[in-house]
Order: sequence, then C-alpha cells, then structure tokens
Amino acid sequence: MQDTGKIDFVPSCPRVCMFSESYYPQTGGTPTQALALAEGLTRAGFPPLVITRRFEEDVAKSDIYDGVRVFRVGPVGDGAGKKWGMLFTSLPLLVRLRREYDILFVPGFRVIGLVAIFVAWLFGKKCVFRAVSCGEMSGAFFRAGLMKSIAPVRLFFNLFNKFRMFVLRRADAFVTISSVISDEYAGAGITGERVSYIPNGIDPALFSPVGKGEKSELRSKLGVDDVAFIAIYTGRLVRYKGVMTLIDAWEEVVRKHPESRLLLVGAGGNDMHNCEDELRVRAGHLSDSVIFVGDVNNVRDYLCASDVFLFPTENEAFGISLIEAMGCGLPVISTVVGGIKDFLFDRRNGLVFEQGDSEMLAKLIMEVYEDAVLRERLASAAVDTVLEKFSQSLITDRYIGLFRSLEEL
Repeated sequence: MQDTGKIDFVPSCPRVCMFSESYYPQTGGTPTQALALAEGLTRAGFPPLVITRRFEEDVAKSDIYDGVRVFRVGPVGDGAGKKWGMLFTSLPLLVRLRREYDILFVPGFRVIGLVAIFVAWLFGKKCVFRAVSCGEMSGAFFRAGLMKSIAPVRLFFNLFNKFRMFVLRRADAFVTISSVISDEYAGAGITGERVSYIPNGIDPALFSPVGKGEKSELRSKLGVDDVAFIAIYTGRLVRYKGVMTLIDAWEEVVRKHPESRLLLVGAGGNDMHNCEDELRVRAGHLSDSVIFVGDVNNVRDYLCASDVFLFPTENEAFGISLIEAMGCGLPVISTVVGGIKDFLFDRRNGLVFEQGDSEMLAKLIMEVYEDAVLRERLASAAVDTVLEKFSQSLITDRYIGLFRSLEEL
C-alpha cells in the first residue's frame, strides 16, 4: 500500500525514527528484530517511522506496513558495499522528515551511524545505537574484508576508523544485547548510564511448542512426514557459523541413524564468508539426509516440525536463531561463544560443545535422538528461559523506558 499521509502519534510519547540498514521484507536477524520492535511500539501507541535500504526494484520506495511508515532509499541491489551508499542517499530523507521524530534509533550502526550522529547534532535530536554484530564499535567487523585490500587502503581505513569511533562515541545512548557487546563498548570508553542492557526478543505466541498432531501436519506440509528424526539449523550459510563442522558431525550421525534428516534453513547471501556452494559439495555424498531449504519466511514452521536445533557458531553477538528454537520447545545443542554464554547453560537448558569439535557434536546429537527423557527436560527448560528473559513485550517495554528517559533530558 502506498504512503497516504502522516500517522498520528500519542502526544506524551517520544517520536522515534528507526534508521536501519535492512527491514521487512528482508530476512535475517536485524530486519526481524527491527520489525518486532516497530510492531511493539505501534501496539503501545506510538508507531515509529522507518528509514531503510531498498534491496529490490520491485519493493516500494515508501509504504505503510502494519501501521508503520517505511521509507526505502538506494542503492538498490545486493553487495557488501551497498550499505556505504546509504551514507549519502539517506541524508536528504532524514533532513526532510526531521520534524516527525525526536529520537534516531539505529540498530546496526557500523556504517550509517555516522550520518545519524551528524543529523542528530544538526537538528538537536537524540541518537541511540544498538550493535547487532561483534566489532561494530571497534571496527573489527570490517577486518576480514580489509585483509584482502592493498596496504594503502588498509592504512586509510585505519585512520578513518579512528575518526569513525570518535564520532560514534557521541551518541546519547547505547543498547547492549549481550555481555560481549558490553565489553566492546567498555573498550571504547562507553560505560555507565549511557549503556542499557536490552536483549533481542521473540513473540512467544508465535515461537511456541506444538503438539504431536500439529507437528505431524507441519511435516506433511513441508514434505518430511516420513522422517523419524529431524535436526535443524537456521541462519546464514557462512564459515563463522560453524556449518562445516555441522556437516562433519552429521556424517557420523547418519552412519548410525540413516533415517534421520538435517534441515539447513538459510543461505550464504552476499556475506564475504559465504560458503554455501562449498557446503553443498561437502554434503553431496550424504544424499538426501541433508536438505538445503534456503531463505524462507516461515522459519517457525520448520522449527516446530523438527526434533533438535543445532547451532555450531564460532562468532555470535547474541544468537536470535537459538532463542527462536528454544521458544518452539526444541532441545538445543550449541557452542557458547559471544552472547550465548549469557543464557545457555550445559545440561540445564541445552547441551554445549566446543567450537569446531564435530566429534562431540555428533555424540550429543545421537544422545538427544536416543534419550526421550533428556529431550523433554531440555525442551521444557528452554521454553522457561525464553518466557522469563526474551518475551518481545518485555523487550518493548524496556525500549519505551529508554526512549522516554531520553525525552526527559
């Protein structure tokens, strides 16, 4: 639906502009979390406006989705360098809409945070940053790409990054989603009241356990109704997610349980660490025991159709895929890197293994397969963890509190 005019805000509430590199209908952690927060703020009575990048030509430049006005700027298309273009294309729109927001909230500020700080300073707005990946504040996020560059380029970027960090530290508030992000902020001298702990959240009404009947229906719908045991991974097919380790482990599992299946939900995309093609080759000899699902909009259906969730990641700021699986009542087997160590505890609400240890991962998968009592206990504890800590309504309330506290300054 095309933009038809302004949305009336509740007078006593702060007006928020969510400035994000990606948003619905894009898939992935950042757009999913941005959409969930926008929906929560709208239900609370003050819908934000959203400025994001237009990834595809057939997506409208502006529309209203679930009561939220969404504006999309170029450059259009895939490519890791496209986000840098937003530094220039977003500025005119941020200026034009300046009277319609009081707070700029930037989930994923590694690039566009610079223009957000400039606009906030120029027009007296408050600016809130939330790191969605490790290395956003320090610039380490860009290191892998820089290593492929020639020395003068690396030197220039190192100088630019010092300037970038100097500017980004001027934000009014920072949201941390995990202890590893808090540590990174502290390393940049950002501590105290400027930092608010607000983890990512999910809708427990959507990501919730299903009964045997619905699980059977979902399996039939997804074409896996004749499978005895289904393991699932959801996320990008990139090296730092440990997916190569996962395939090595699965080879051991199918030797003993050839009737089992592994669903890989996601794709490599334009990430520089994309290993999807290599992964397909590596899994080729495993025949139909490994199913490449690709990117989907019904991740919940695949989770609820499965028996165990596998997350062999090597680098994780938070791990929203893990939370979604736990909400659906799946026993989870994961590494505890980055932010995962904040909420996953071995033999209490999941099973834990060291990154890269495919042998241990295979043993744990088979243990879950063969021990129904263990599956049920871990599944129940996983759901309790999500309800206590990661319900989207709780997360939205924390953001509202943060935004209101800034408005009072």
